[in-house]
Amino acid sequence: MNTPERTADAPSDVPGFGTAVAAESLYLANLMVAPGLAFAALLVLWFKHRHSAPPLARCHLRQTIAGTLWGGALLVLVNAAIILMGGYDAPHTWVLVILYFTTCHSTLILFGAIGFAKAMSAKPYVYPLIGPRNDD
Repeated sequence: MNTPERTADAPSDVPGFGTAVAAESLYLANLMVAPGLAFAALLVLWFKHRHSAPPLARCHLRQTIAGTLWGGALLVLVNAAIILMGGYDAPHTWVLVILYFTTCHSTLILFGAIGFAKAMSAKPYVYPLIGPRNDD
């Protein structure tokens, strides 16, 4: 069985490919699987590579950190709104929770999925609305 040979154009040969994919993976894991733990790992990755990483990795690291901070801020805002509008026993609490998850949380996941696909193809990506612009 013949296996195709890797070419120099393979995405995994691009400098920063592994770090970019890891950053996007940790961003998605933070939103869906292991909140907090994945965020801590993403912060470690960011502190380790933020100055020395190639442009591709720096781009994805900046986007995932910004997206994670926006997600945390939105979560705090929703909880503050719930508390200000009568607490967790109020009947409209579930309306706010469902609105948050169907709009904000799912949008953050969509941005992460697109970012992950771009990282896997070794392309830079800026999250719409929430992503900082790259100077690279």
